Amino acid sequence: MHPALSVIFFTTASGAGYGLLFLLASSCAINPASISLYEILTMLALGLLFSSAGLLSSMSHLGRPERAWRAFSQWRSSWLSREGVIASFSYLPALLLGVLMWRNDVWIAMRLCAILLAACAIATVLCTARIYSSLKTIHAWHNVYVLPAYLLFALLSGAIWNIAVRGWFSSVCSVEALIATMLLLLLSVILKLRYWRFIDTTRSASTAETATGLGRFGQVSSFERPHTEQNYLLKEMGFVLARKHAQRLRRLVLLLFAATFIVLGMLLLISTSLLSAVLATLAAITVSIGLLVERWLFFAEAKHLVTLYYDTRQR
Repeated sequence: MHPALSVIFFTTASGAGYGLLFLLASSCAINPASISLYEILTMLALGLLFSSAGLLSSMSHLGRPERAWRAFSQWRSSWLSREGVIASFSYLPALLLGVLMWRNDVWIAMRLCAILLAACAIATVLCTARIYSSLKTIHAWHNVYVLPAYLLFALLSGAIWNIAVRGWFSSVCSVEALIATMLLLLLSVILKLRYWRFIDTTRSASTAETATGLGRFGQVSSFERPHTEQNYLLKEMGFVLARKHAQRLRRLVLLLFAATFIVLGMLLLISTSLLSAVLATLAAITVSIGLLVERWLFFAEAKHLVTLYYDTRQR
């Protein structure tokens, strides 16, 4: 598939935003007094900024962005529509939580808003993942790895940005939080490696032979290509990425994740507040770049079954 930068930024930024909102809301639901007011307001603002920027960027990928509002009417059947509805609704508990924390006198309402915000954040990311994993025509997306990867990467980026924000408020990040984030990073790498192995070693069950019903006679190939030059379908759904380039980008993703892991490990040993804040921010930026490259690969390595019509073999 054509790796549109608007969609890549959307899935990465919104994932980080909703991951941060989920972790913040979970902390507030358990113990609202565990985080200072200004930390909460900063995390809310940053989470909403990331998620809003991602959602707005996705509109630029539409042919007619002014008609984007029509997508909300298809929530019964479309994961894209459900994502939009839930993402829009999530602003309500987020803003209410900020107001209630500012007043600091309605603890039950705070917890209820926090629980609702956490549910909306995780549901939005789930809907985003299902937009892709539900497409049976794209083998690289229609598998068991895509949904948990979206959820895990959102949680990972949110956790690291959470550590970065706390670092600038001179709030000592707990050893447990750092270790948990490092474990999330390791799980993300393992899951991504298994996903890459899956798309490298398996192929879609659909082929030119099954599509035409001529498989019993042998391999089916086109006598003549239907077009003499690239058309819209080939540009959008038959994007070709050389294997050597894919391998290099995969190594870059792993390198950036490894660098993030090392920086997080250094945070366990450093007690200087300013240096910790700088390192935590560096870790957040590094993992975000890694996720941008990973998401570019996610789209570039996927191929739609429509390319069978053009005798473009599935990988």
